[in-house]
Amino acid sequence: QLQLVESGGGLVQPGGSLRLSCAASGSTLAVYAIGWFRQAPGKEREGVACISSWAEFQWYADSVEGRFTISRDNAKNTMYLQMNSLKPEDTAVYYCAADRYSVSCRPNYDHWGQGTQVTVSS
Repeated sequence: QLQLVESGGGLVQPGGSLRLSCAASGSTLAVYAIGWFRQAPGKEREGVACISSWAEFQWYADSVEGRFTISRDNAKNTMYLQMNSLKPEDTAVYYCAADRYSVSCRPNYDHWGQGTQVTVSS
């Protein structure tokens, strides 16, 4: 059973950067579609960035396009979300997720991390 553990959240000033990490265990992350999602207070969980297992599908939310980058390191069995030029509206709990067959960024993936808080504030 694939398990995901996130790290890297925290408090950052507007315009700053953070890199979220999500370490996988129990299975090989390389064969999964991976994604990052976020949920702000009072809002539904939304897709931020997703990439399919063979990278034939890549998607970024319009609100983060050009600022966030999703990636994976197969040797480390880890996925990342590099977040630059952060804005207060990026404040949310961020979740990593993986799914064996997904080609979308809808929040219906099979495996989820526990979530990590990102707060963008001066």
